[in-house]
Amino acid sequence: MLEHKRDGWKATIALLPAFLLLTIFILFPILNTVLLSFMDNFAWAPGAGLWLFGNTFDLFPSLGNYLAVLSDPTFIDALWNTILLVIISVPLSIIVSLLIAVALYNIKALKSFFQTIFFLPYVTNGIALGMVFNVIFSKYDTGLMNQFLITLGLISADNPINWVGADGATKLAMAVVLIVYFLWNGLAFKILVFMSGLASIDKQYYDAARIDGADRKTIFNRITVPLLSPQILYITITSFIGAFKVYSSVISIFGRGPFNFGGSTGLTWVTVVGYVYRDMRTDTGRAAAGSIILLLIILVITAVQFAISKKRIHY
Repeated sequence: MLEHKRDGWKATIALLPAFLLLTIFILFPILNTVLLSFMDNFAWAPGAGLWLFGNTFDLFPSLGNYLAVLSDPTFIDALWNTILLVIISVPLSIIVSLLIAVALYNIKALKSFFQTIFFLPYVTNGIALGMVFNVIFSKYDTGLMNQFLITLGLISADNPINWVGADGATKLAMAVVLIVYFLWNGLAFKILVFMSGLASIDKQYYDAARIDGADRKTIFNRITVPLLSPQILYITITSFIGAFKVYSSVISIFGRGPFNFGGSTGLTWVTVVGYVYRDMRTDTGRAAAGSIILLLIILVITAVQFAISKKRIHY
């Protein structure tokens, strides 16, 4: 009994640093944000420090910030923009990365070379990558994408597509740039996870399927995908969370300032996180409410994914 108590104290001491870090950098900011979201016309008191209770505020919570956010057309537009990007980019990136991982796992020649190419975005700064995409999708006929389309004869040199310019770029053209960016930027991590999952699959399943005369499509659908379901669940959850937090990539591709989200209005592709950052200094309570709404959306989606996974995931 005494030995068990000693082990308990050892475990407590070992976990204490991690618990303190989680409390300071995660639990404390979340609690502060929740309290902020229920305060109207909040402003930090000079010299009060970071802790919210050091500031003067109304003890009775108010839903005014939430009502203001949910009735704000800019927030609704930001929410739909974010949802649209999530619905398109997440499934597409998972499918493409899974197919590439399977292809890389099965090829022999130049395998390391191709792995390096697909891994490069993972070690590249997101802002720098967005600036590169801004150049690739330049609105002029000298832009790489426009040059490619001109070479194929799909567009004329006199009428290049305005992909990212503030003076006439359509929302659809800008969406194409964003989706291509998300697809390329997210491939590296997903491919690494899928390849590690493929390496853990016992080869006897594939050998038995080939003996039974199964073709590649059947093997992929009946063996590879089911046995990769834990990795697919993990990638799906993390991809949804990451896509809902989109901000810096939009700014780096379209922006001409810290809160410019493209288009003539500067709000064409505003996202929920962009909305929160925009209001963080001018209306802290409203920004906090927006962030809590985003948190609740992510929690609901994650809970639904876990509920579905109980019947679909094979460990």
